[in-house]
Amino acid sequence: MAAVSQAAGSRVLEKCGLEQILEALKLLLSPGEGSGSNSLQITKHDILLATLKSNLSALEDKFLKDPHWKILKLLRDEIAHEAEWPQDSVDVTWRFTSQTLLLLLCLKETMLRLAADFNPGKPNPKTPETAPALSPDTLSVSQQKTVQSVLQFVVTLGVCPYLAPGVGVPLRFRTEFGAVVQDVVCLSTAPSATRRLYTSCRALLSVAQHTSLGSLVFCRHLGDIAAGLCQLGFCPSKRSSLSPEEEVLTEEERALSRKALRDILDQVYQPLAVRELLILQGGPPQSCSEGKMQVRCRAPAWLRRLCGQLLSERLMRPSGVQAVVRGILEGAGAGAAGGSDAEATAADWKKCDLIAKILASCPQQSLSPEDYYRDICPQILDLFHFQDKSAARQFQRVATTTFLTMSREQPQLAAKYLLQPVLAPLHRCLNTAEIPESDTVPGTILVREEQLTRCIEDIYKVYVVGNEPLPVLVDSLLPVLGVLFSLYCFTKQSVSHIRSLCQEILLWILGRLERNKAVASLKGFAGLDKSVPSLHSLCHFRAAPQGGIMITIKEAVCDEDEDEALYQKVSSEQCRVEHLGGLLSHCQECGLAGDFFIFCLKELTHMAVENETEFKMKSFSNKSLLELEQHQTLLVEGQEQKLLVLQLVALLCERMSEQIFTNITQVVDFVAATLQRACASLAHQAESTVESQTLSMSMGLVAVMLGGAVQLKSSDFAVLKQLLPLLEKVSSTYPDPVIQELAADLRITISTHGAFSTETVSVAAQSTLNKKDPEGKREEQQQTSYERYSDVSHEPQQSHVASHEVREPSTTAKQKSGSVTTEELQEALLSAYDPQIPTRAAALRTLSRWIEQREAKILGMQEKLLKIFLENLEHEDTFVYLSAIQGVALLSDVYPEKILPGLLAQYDSSKDRHTPETRMKVGEILMRIVRALGDMVSKYREPLIHTFLRGARDPDSAHRASSLSNLGELCQRLHFMLGSVVHEVTACLIAVAKTDHEVQVRRAAIHVIVLLLRGLSQKATEVLRDVLKDLYHLLKHVVCLEPDDVARLHAQLALEELDEIMRNFLFPPPKLEKKITVLP
Repeated sequence: MAAVSQAAGSRVLEKCGLEQILEALKLLLSPGEGSGSNSLQITKHDILLATLKSNLSALEDKFLKDPHWKILKLLRDEIAHEAEWPQDSVDVTWRFTSQTLLLLLCLKETMLRLAADFNPGKPNPKTPETAPALSPDTLSVSQQKTVQSVLQFVVTLGVCPYLAPGVGVPLRFRTEFGAVVQDVVCLSTAPSATRRLYTSCRALLSVAQHTSLGSLVFCRHLGDIAAGLCQLGFCPSKRSSLSPEEEVLTEEERALSRKALRDILDQVYQPLAVRELLILQGGPPQSCSEGKMQVRCRAPAWLRRLCGQLLSERLMRPSGVQAVVRGILEGAGAGAAGGSDAEATAADWKKCDLIAKILASCPQQSLSPEDYYRDICPQILDLFHFQDKSAARQFQRVATTTFLTMSREQPQLAAKYLLQPVLAPLHRCLNTAEIPESDTVPGTILVREEQLTRCIEDIYKVYVVGNEPLPVLVDSLLPVLGVLFSLYCFTKQSVSHIRSLCQEILLWILGRLERNKAVASLKGFAGLDKSVPSLHSLCHFRAAPQGGIMITIKEAVCDEDEDEALYQKVSSEQCRVEHLGGLLSHCQECGLAGDFFIFCLKELTHMAVENETEFKMKSFSNKSLLELEQHQTLLVEGQEQKLLVLQLVALLCERMSEQIFTNITQVVDFVAATLQRACASLAHQAESTVESQTLSMSMGLVAVMLGGAVQLKSSDFAVLKQLLPLLEKVSSTYPDPVIQELAADLRITISTHGAFSTETVSVAAQSTLNKKDPEGKREEQQQTSYERYSDVSHEPQQSHVASHEVREPSTTAKQKSGSVTTEELQEALLSAYDPQIPTRAAALRTLSRWIEQREAKILGMQEKLLKIFLENLEHEDTFVYLSAIQGVALLSDVYPEKILPGLLAQYDSSKDRHTPETRMKVGEILMRIVRALGDMVSKYREPLIHTFLRGARDPDSAHRASSLSNLGELCQRLHFMLGSVVHEVTACLIAVAKTDHEVQVRRAAIHVIVLLLRGLSQKATEVLRDVLKDLYHLLKHVVCLEPDDVARLHAQLALEELDEIMRNFLFPPPKLEKKITVLP
């Protein structure tokens, strides 16, 4: 009988189709008569129960009355007979769930049978583009939606209501319909809640055995099924001892639930499993009170421990780190990693810190922290090299944060399993490393291009981006700094994408190192300290085929190539010093450049102290050839060191700015080094003019500090007292009486903390401040100008005092939104002729500010103000004459009709009346006036254009270029007002561009055309209608025949502007306009 029954079931399975099963499922989901179109959003309990009962009755009627459904009924009855769960119950929701599960199992069996019977034919080689035949068990989009709706009903009615408080997300917190279902389910009737939960989970897992159905089940309902299996397999019983009759689940069923949980967690997409476990571990539980405020219960302790254990197992799996990172990022409200909110998630360091703490904590399943780090660290390093660009930023930030967290909590393990692999390519080519004999063959690639690039990028991400100077990080990078600097020097020889990375890494580590270690590293970079690890003598950098850099073994040097090798060595050392200077130019603010400069000066002092006679051998008779050679080598190395120190000092003096010293201590060290060198030179009778000037300058620097240029504290005087022994020695031994006197006076001033200061110190300070004027005439000229304007003041007895004070704070601090007082105005006018540059420039800026604010008293004396500004225009200091330029431009904006003609006459004058520098400054004023006037410049078009056109014929090439530049600014703003003079302008530009001998002038002419076309834009076809062809021919002539690259570039830009204008003129973009006509 069993065989007959099995054969009959097989025949039934063969005849049953997918469409009939899906139609039965649709019938179960059909809305009731009174529910309207929103049956899934029903809120009334009786309507929901009536709808479930009605759908169940309709399904049974269909099975009994419709002969076409007989086959499906037989299949359902067969599966129901084989099922081991109770299907009849007083609870309508459970009867509905049971029938739905049976139909889903029928669907699965049918799909498995169709897939097994499917035998696709061989593809036709004549039509390879034809799509392969579709498997008959494939569900359409609408069928998948039906199955998804059925699964949602099954999980909502058969799983979620039976979860314990705190396990999973309660229904009442999901949707309004879920709250209704929670109240409709009757838990007191048979079968029990645990049995129902076990039945639903086992049936859903059975349905999920089919691939396509499994993806539908686990895609949306993995969390609920996992929560049910956790409760079934791991929830402890309330009573310690239960009889077998009282136990709802047997131990075998609990074991099956535990196994099923681990199986599905291993099968599904691991980030999804991590996310669901995180929700289970700390997700919102069910309400614990009946009050108005719904308080979500915390997950039970057994569930939290279980989820932690399962999460640790996910982490320890291959690619587990990536799964955990994805699961947390995607489950924290960021969507898919790299999605639309990926940037917001990447910027949230709190999530990165959370992941870092999780990854850095050793789970209980691991044998030891070292075993855990050995397994996890390679996966963390892989996060740096994630290929998906949309999510790479997130993963790199997580990797950086995890790297730093591990280095902070377990520095030894982090150094072994994180830092060593990252820095391994650089350690491989150190001069302290042992290169295997097999790798010493010339041309052998020691570090490949991708390895070196990845190494530098990883170091940058950890050190510079992470920006946390942990001791283990700094100490690990210190041995490879020499190789990094050599690589940086090599990248400076050509274009390289890792050049900026190397520079940022070096600047970062030099700024975080202790100052003595940083200076020692710089000594190694320069070649002054051979003990600092550097690149191996057998290794060198080479350009790689893909545009990167690789490290290879050098070729053997032949005897014929010794000269070439020597030249390469000398040139490479020269380049290293140059690149070191460029690197130090970025280290001035932190004071490292100043400390290294002082170190080089001290080395110069040691060179002066050394007695070269000590290196000379008095007798060669008792020396062997080997000893002679060694001695000669020492002499050569000593000379190389001295030349290198001199080269460094010369480079630093040339490259570094005046701000190289950032504190009093550095200045004192600099002066001390200079004094020591002077004393050493005196001991060897090697005094020179340069030495004397350097000594005077350094002592003048001390005098400036003591004279009030710097606000000195008691601690600063403690530092200055270091100079007392040296000053005493100079005052007693130096042959120059002036320097002797100054040294003695400085010593007294420092000893008394500035309480006593002689006139010699003040004179030395003033002369040091005026070193920029070699002829000593500037102060006299300024004083003459000041006396010439002293009649403005009504209090001449205060002029001398006012001329030596910086008044910008007094004039600006007192100035409010109201009018300027007479005293303030007189003080500013007097300060405009002050011999002190900062005071004069501040006064000019103050006057300009008052003009801009339209102060009545200021505007009433426009002639005097114009005279002041024009006289200061002759000043050679940039700060002063730029302030004067600004003042004249602002004054011209207020009174253009009065001031502009005079400026044009001065600009158009000959060299005899005004210097070329003054005319260029006036040209800058005119350019600012043109820009400030804007559209109002058309009123002054004629005098401006005529002046600029005449300037284009000036004998001075700089004036011609200035005139053309101003002409371009003017034409750019005239637009249609240019029409009457367009021929003159065009003729001038063509003549200059083709015939002028100076390249700067030709560039300016072409640039005028660029500005003209750019300013006119689409108006160019109308304004330049008569000369557009001539301009086009000129530009083509320049592009083809002009020898200067910059002029050709300007011409090419002008042609592109012209091309864009003509394209828009000939093919205007379509406008979506709607024409409305009003009928009469």
